[in-house]
Amino acid sequence: MSALKAIYREIMSSSIALERPVKIAFLGPEATFTHLASLSKFGSSVEYVSCGTISEVFAEVEKKRADYGVVPIENTTEGAVTHTLDMFIDSDLKICSEIVFEISHNLMSNSALPYVRRIYSNPQVFGQCRVWLETHVPKAELIDTSTTTHAAKKAAQEDGAAAIASKLAANLYNLKLLAEGIEDSPHNRTRFLVIARQIPKPTGRDKTSILVSIKDRVGALSDLLEPIRVSGINLTKIESRPSKKKPWDYYFFIDMKGHIEEPGVKKTVAEIEDRVRFVKILGSYPAVSEK
Repeated sequence: MSALKAIYREIMSSSIALERPVKIAFLGPEATFTHLASLSKFGSSVEYVSCGTISEVFAEVEKKRADYGVVPIENTTEGAVTHTLDMFIDSDLKICSEIVFEISHNLMSNSALPYVRRIYSNPQVFGQCRVWLETHVPKAELIDTSTTTHAAKKAAQEDGAAAIASKLAANLYNLKLLAEGIEDSPHNRTRFLVIARQIPKPTGRDKTSILVSIKDRVGALSDLLEPIRVSGINLTKIESRPSKKKPWDYYFFIDMKGHIEEPGVKKTVAEIEDRVRFVKILGSYPAVSEK
Protein backbone atom coordinates (compact mmCIF):
# COMPACT_ATOMS: atom_id res chain seq x y z
CA MET A 1 0.00 0.00 0.00
CA SER A 2 2.80 2.47 0.85
CA ALA A 3 4.45 1.77 -2.51
CA LEU A 4 1.18 2.50 -4.35
CA LYS A 5 0.78 5.76 -2.40
CA ALA A 6 4.33 6.78 -3.35
CA ILE A 7 3.65 6.09 -7.05
CA TYR A 8 0.38 8.05 -6.92
CA ARG A 9 2.09 10.95 -5.14
CA GLU A 10 4.77 11.19 -7.83
CA ILE A 11 2.16 11.05 -10.62
CA MET A 12 0.22 13.88 -8.97
CA SER A 13 3.44 15.83 -8.35
CA SER A 14 4.42 15.57 -12.02
CA SER A 15 0.91 16.58 -13.12
CA ILE A 16 0.99 19.67 -10.91
CA ALA A 17 4.43 20.64 -12.22
CA LEU A 18 3.26 20.29 -15.84
CA GLU A 19 0.35 22.69 -15.28
CA ARG A 20 2.65 25.43 -13.99
CA PRO A 21 5.75 25.71 -11.77
CA VAL A 22 4.74 25.16 -8.13
CA LYS A 23 6.95 26.25 -5.24
CA ILE A 24 6.80 24.79 -1.74
CA ALA A 25 8.48 26.70 1.11
CA PHE A 26 9.54 24.55 4.05
CA LEU A 27 11.47 24.87 7.30
CA GLY A 28 14.89 23.76 6.09
CA PRO A 29 17.51 23.00 5.22
CA GLU A 30 17.31 19.85 3.13
CA ALA A 31 16.87 16.57 5.05
CA THR A 32 14.96 18.08 7.99
CA PHE A 33 11.80 16.26 8.99
CA THR A 34 9.76 19.16 7.58
CA HIS A 35 11.51 18.60 4.25
CA LEU A 36 10.73 14.88 4.39
CA ALA A 37 7.10 15.59 5.29
CA SER A 38 6.87 18.04 2.37
CA LEU A 39 8.19 15.39 -0.02
CA SER A 40 5.65 12.90 1.31
CA LYS A 41 2.86 15.36 0.48
CA PHE A 42 3.96 16.97 -2.78
CA GLY A 43 6.46 14.52 -4.29
CA SER A 44 9.75 15.38 -5.99
CA SER A 45 8.57 17.07 -9.19
CA VAL A 46 7.78 20.46 -7.66
CA GLU A 47 10.26 23.15 -6.64
CA TYR A 48 11.23 23.39 -2.96
CA VAL A 49 12.37 26.56 -1.20
CA SER A 50 14.37 26.04 2.00
CA CYS A 51 13.72 28.60 4.76
CA GLY A 52 15.77 29.16 7.89
CA THR A 53 12.83 29.95 10.19
CA ILE A 54 9.08 29.41 10.47
CA SER A 55 8.63 33.17 9.98
CA GLU A 56 10.43 32.93 6.63
CA VAL A 57 8.10 30.16 5.47
CA PHE A 58 5.09 32.38 6.18
CA ALA A 59 6.79 35.34 4.45
CA GLU A 60 7.52 33.35 1.27
CA VAL A 61 3.86 32.43 0.89
CA GLU A 62 2.54 35.87 1.94
CA LYS A 63 4.76 37.58 -0.65
CA LYS A 64 3.68 35.06 -3.33
CA ARG A 65 7.19 33.74 -3.82
CA ALA A 66 5.85 30.29 -2.89
CA ASP A 67 2.46 28.69 -3.48
CA TYR A 68 2.45 26.65 -0.26
CA GLY A 69 4.39 26.49 2.97
CA VAL A 70 4.96 23.53 5.29
CA VAL A 71 5.53 24.11 9.02
CA PRO A 72 5.47 21.84 12.10
CA ILE A 73 2.60 22.38 14.52
CA GLU A 74 2.77 19.62 17.16
CA ASN A 75 4.47 16.39 18.19
CA THR A 76 2.86 13.47 20.01
CA THR A 77 5.65 13.51 22.63
CA GLU A 78 6.65 17.16 23.01
CA GLY A 79 3.37 18.93 22.23
CA ALA A 80 2.75 22.17 20.34
CA VAL A 81 5.27 24.13 18.28
CA THR A 82 4.45 27.51 19.79
CA HIS A 83 6.21 29.64 17.17
CA THR A 84 3.88 28.29 14.49
CA LEU A 85 0.83 29.01 16.65
CA ASP A 86 2.00 32.57 17.29
CA MET A 87 2.52 33.24 13.56
CA PHE A 88 -1.19 32.72 12.87
CA ILE A 89 -2.14 35.59 15.20
CA ASP A 90 -1.00 38.27 12.73
CA SER A 91 -0.84 36.35 9.44
CA ASP A 92 -3.70 36.22 6.93
CA LEU A 93 -2.56 32.88 5.52
CA LYS A 94 -4.88 29.88 5.76
CA ILE A 95 -4.35 26.24 6.63
CA CYS A 96 -5.21 24.24 3.51
CA SER A 97 -3.95 20.77 4.48
CA GLU A 98 -2.21 18.79 7.20
CA ILE A 99 0.44 16.06 7.20
CA VAL A 100 0.90 13.52 9.97
CA PHE A 101 4.42 12.11 9.63
CA GLU A 102 6.04 9.22 11.46
CA ILE A 103 9.26 10.45 13.08
CA SER A 104 12.18 8.09 13.65
CA HIS A 105 15.38 9.47 15.17
CA ASN A 106 18.87 8.15 14.54
CA LEU A 107 22.19 8.77 16.27
CA MET A 108 24.99 9.35 13.75
CA SER A 109 28.67 10.19 13.91
CA ASN A 110 32.10 9.46 12.45
CA SER A 111 33.25 8.45 15.95
CA ALA A 112 32.38 5.20 17.71
CA LEU A 113 29.72 5.44 20.43
CA PRO A 114 32.15 5.18 23.41
CA TYR A 115 34.02 8.25 22.07
CA VAL A 116 30.99 10.50 21.57
CA ARG A 117 31.30 13.49 23.91
CA ARG A 118 28.84 15.93 22.31
CA ILE A 119 25.48 15.37 20.63
CA TYR A 120 23.81 18.00 18.47
CA SER A 121 20.10 18.20 17.67
CA ASN A 122 16.94 20.24 17.88
CA PRO A 123 15.61 20.73 21.46
CA GLN A 124 12.33 18.99 20.62
CA VAL A 125 14.27 15.98 19.35
CA PHE A 126 16.22 15.72 22.61
CA GLY A 127 12.88 15.66 24.41
CA GLN A 128 11.64 12.84 22.20
CA CYS A 129 14.78 10.75 22.91
CA ARG A 130 15.32 11.64 26.58
CA VAL A 131 15.17 8.13 28.07
CA TRP A 132 17.43 6.59 25.41
CA LEU A 133 20.04 9.32 25.85
CA GLU A 134 20.04 9.03 29.65
CA THR A 135 20.46 5.25 29.36
CA HIS A 136 23.10 4.99 26.62
CA VAL A 137 25.08 8.27 26.62
CA PRO A 138 24.47 9.83 30.06
CA LYS A 139 27.74 11.79 30.06
CA ALA A 140 27.46 13.28 26.59
CA GLU A 141 26.84 17.03 26.34
CA LEU A 142 23.57 17.82 24.55
CA ILE A 143 23.90 20.91 22.36
CA ASP A 144 20.87 22.59 20.76
CA THR A 145 20.78 23.42 17.05
CA SER A 146 18.03 25.07 15.01
CA THR A 147 17.45 21.94 12.87
CA THR A 148 18.49 18.30 12.77
CA THR A 149 20.28 18.90 9.46
CA HIS A 150 22.43 21.60 11.06
CA ALA A 151 23.16 19.06 13.78
CA ALA A 152 24.36 16.51 11.24
CA LYS A 153 26.58 19.12 9.58
CA LYS A 154 28.18 20.00 12.94
CA ALA A 155 28.78 16.33 13.76
CA ALA A 156 30.50 15.80 10.43
CA GLN A 157 32.92 18.62 11.19
CA GLU A 158 34.00 17.63 14.71
CA ASP A 159 35.74 14.64 16.28
CA GLY A 160 33.82 13.10 19.15
CA ALA A 161 30.57 14.72 18.00
CA ALA A 162 27.32 13.04 17.03
CA ALA A 163 23.91 14.18 15.84
CA ILE A 164 20.34 12.99 16.10
CA ALA A 165 18.75 13.39 12.69
CA SER A 166 17.15 11.59 9.74
CA LYS A 167 18.83 8.88 7.67
CA LEU A 168 18.76 11.29 4.73
CA ALA A 169 20.91 13.70 6.77
CA ALA A 170 23.36 10.87 7.51
CA ASN A 171 23.68 10.20 3.78
CA LEU A 172 24.01 13.89 3.01
CA TYR A 173 26.97 14.35 5.39
CA ASN A 174 28.50 10.85 5.11
CA LEU A 175 27.88 9.98 8.76
CA LYS A 176 27.68 6.45 10.15
CA LEU A 177 24.50 5.36 11.91
CA LEU A 178 25.40 4.42 15.49
CA ALA A 179 21.82 3.67 16.56
CA GLU A 180 18.47 3.71 14.77
CA GLY A 181 14.99 4.42 16.09
CA ILE A 182 16.10 5.93 19.39
CA GLU A 183 12.86 7.84 20.04
CA ASP A 184 11.29 6.91 23.37
CA SER A 185 7.75 6.47 22.02
CA PRO A 186 7.03 3.86 19.33
CA HIS A 187 4.20 6.13 18.11
CA ASN A 188 6.27 9.29 17.64
CA ARG A 189 4.49 11.48 15.09
CA THR A 190 4.69 15.12 14.12
CA ARG A 191 1.78 17.01 12.61
CA PHE A 192 2.64 19.57 9.94
CA LEU A 193 0.40 22.24 8.44
CA VAL A 194 0.33 23.27 4.80
CA ILE A 195 -0.34 27.01 4.55
CA ALA A 196 -1.62 28.91 1.53
CA ARG A 197 -3.57 32.01 0.58
CA GLN A 198 -6.96 30.31 0.24
CA ILE A 199 -9.20 27.72 1.91
CA PRO A 200 -10.01 24.57 -0.12
CA LYS A 201 -13.56 23.45 -0.83
CA PRO A 202 -15.28 20.87 1.42
CA THR A 203 -14.43 17.21 0.95
CA GLY A 204 -16.84 15.69 3.48
CA ARG A 205 -14.06 14.72 5.89
CA ASP A 206 -12.73 18.11 6.97
CA LYS A 207 -11.73 19.96 10.10
CA THR A 208 -11.81 23.68 10.82
CA SER A 209 -9.25 25.61 12.84
CA ILE A 210 -10.11 28.92 14.49
CA LEU A 211 -8.29 31.46 16.67
CA VAL A 212 -10.29 33.05 19.49
CA SER A 213 -9.62 35.90 21.89
CA ILE A 214 -11.93 35.76 24.90
CA LYS A 215 -13.25 38.57 27.07
CA ASP A 216 -11.59 39.07 30.46
CA ARG A 217 -14.41 37.95 32.73
CA VAL A 218 -15.44 34.99 34.87
CA GLY A 219 -16.84 32.11 32.80
CA ALA A 220 -15.56 33.42 29.47
CA LEU A 221 -13.93 30.12 28.44
CA SER A 222 -17.05 28.16 29.41
CA ASP A 223 -19.20 30.52 27.32
CA LEU A 224 -16.84 30.04 24.38
CA LEU A 225 -17.21 26.26 24.46
CA GLU A 226 -20.99 26.19 25.03
CA PRO A 227 -22.02 26.61 21.33
CA ILE A 228 -19.71 23.73 20.37
CA ARG A 229 -21.26 21.51 23.05
CA VAL A 230 -24.83 22.37 22.05
CA SER A 231 -24.14 21.85 18.32
CA GLY A 232 -22.72 18.38 18.89
CA ILE A 233 -19.69 19.22 16.76
CA ASN A 234 -16.61 17.26 17.81
CA LEU A 235 -13.94 19.55 19.26
CA THR A 236 -10.64 17.76 18.53
CA LYS A 237 -8.12 20.18 20.04
CA ILE A 238 -7.80 23.35 22.10
CA GLU A 239 -4.50 25.09 22.82
CA SER A 240 -3.85 28.38 24.63
CA ARG A 241 -1.13 30.95 24.01
CA PRO A 242 -0.42 34.22 25.90
CA SER A 243 -1.34 37.30 23.88
CA LYS A 244 1.95 39.03 24.85
CA LYS A 245 0.00 42.30 25.00
CA LYS A 246 -1.51 42.06 28.46
CA PRO A 247 -0.63 39.84 31.47
CA TRP A 248 -2.85 36.74 31.78
CA ASP A 249 -4.54 37.50 28.45
CA TYR A 250 -4.76 34.44 26.15
CA TYR A 251 -5.60 33.35 22.65
CA PHE A 252 -7.19 29.95 22.10
CA PHE A 253 -6.54 27.77 19.07
CA ILE A 254 -9.41 25.37 18.42
CA ASP A 255 -9.81 22.48 15.96
CA MET A 256 -13.27 21.06 15.28
CA LYS A 257 -14.75 18.54 12.88
CA GLY A 258 -16.41 19.90 9.72
CA HIS A 259 -15.86 22.61 7.10
CA ILE A 260 -16.62 26.30 7.64
CA GLU A 261 -18.98 26.21 4.63
CA GLU A 262 -21.15 23.58 6.35
CA PRO A 263 -24.23 25.26 7.91
CA GLY A 264 -23.73 23.68 11.34
CA VAL A 265 -20.10 24.76 11.60
CA LYS A 266 -20.82 28.24 10.24
CA LYS A 267 -23.67 28.72 12.75
CA THR A 268 -21.53 27.50 15.67
CA VAL A 269 -18.63 29.82 14.79
CA ALA A 270 -21.07 32.76 14.48
CA GLU A 271 -22.44 32.00 17.96
CA ILE A 272 -18.91 31.84 19.35
CA GLU A 273 -18.17 35.22 17.74
CA ASP A 274 -21.07 36.79 19.68
CA ARG A 275 -19.47 35.70 22.98
CA VAL A 276 -15.80 36.66 22.48
CA ARG A 277 -13.59 39.58 21.46
CA PHE A 278 -12.95 38.15 18.02
CA VAL A 279 -12.80 34.94 16.00
CA LYS A 280 -10.37 34.31 13.16
CA ILE A 281 -10.87 31.44 10.70
CA LEU A 282 -7.46 29.84 10.24
CA GLY A 283 -8.63 27.29 7.71
CA SER A 284 -10.84 24.36 6.76
CA TYR A 285 -9.05 21.40 5.26
CA PRO A 286 -9.15 17.61 4.83
CA ALA A 287 -8.54 15.84 8.13
CA VAL A 288 -5.86 13.15 8.19
CA SER A 289 -6.58 9.95 10.06
CA GLU A 290 -3.90 9.47 12.77
CA LYS A 291 -4.58 5.78 13.38
